[in-house]
Order: sequence, then structure tokens, then C-alpha cells
Amino acid sequence: MHRVLIIEDDNYVQSMLKQTFERAGYEVATAGNGADGLKVYETHWTESEPFDVVITDLIMPEMEGIETITKLRKTHPSVKVIAISGGGRNRPEDYLFLAEKLGANRTFSKPVDRQALLQAVSELMAQ
Repeated sequence: MHRVLIIEDDNYVQSMLKQTFERAGYEVATAGNGADGLKVYETHWTESEPFDVVITDLIMPEMEGIETITKLRKTHPSVKVIAISGGGRNRPEDYLFLAEKLGANRTFSKPVDRQALLQAVSELMAQ
């Protein structure tokens, strides 16, 4: 079974994404910020059950998505990462551009098109 880790601080968005992927047949784990997301990722990595794709929001408390992507890339350079953002002080595109430069494989602005996101995950896993 394919596995996805969703790192998102907005409970509604996190729940919506989790349901979307579970209905599509994925095993899903979630975290509410980057620090917790890294812990979840490392726990599953050491159990030899790595995630196929990590989907992370960019603006979050404790550890935001840019730092999360950077840390994931340092320890697991081959991990597939999708960044999502609704923006903050800047336009979402500004954050998403930076996420791409730091290693996100794909990026999406919120509100996220769930079908496009499912397609992107499928394509990344096929690579």
C-alpha cells in the first residue's frame, strides 16, 4: 500500500486531504506542524515503512514548511515532497517558488484541487 504523510496545521484542510487520500486507497499519517511531521517521518523510516510522498503546508507554527523541506532533503534526499500554501504576508506563489528552489517536487496553491493533487502524487510515485 502506498503511504502519504500530510503535514498541515489547519484541521479542516488536514482532514479533507486525509479523507481524499484514504478514499483513493492510500495509507495516511498526519501531523500539525513541521516538527511533528519530521518525527512521524523518522519513526516510520526507521520501521522500514517509509512514506512515498510528503505533502506539507508552508506556513505553520513551531516549524514551517520551508524548514521542514530543507531538513527532509538533508536526511532523505530522494523523498518526494509536495508543498501547499495559501500564502501569509506574501502571495502563495512567493512561498511556493521558494519551496521549489529548496526541493519541493510539486507545488499547489490553496484551495487545493484534490484531483490534481492525487494525480501529482501518482506521478511522483511512478518516477
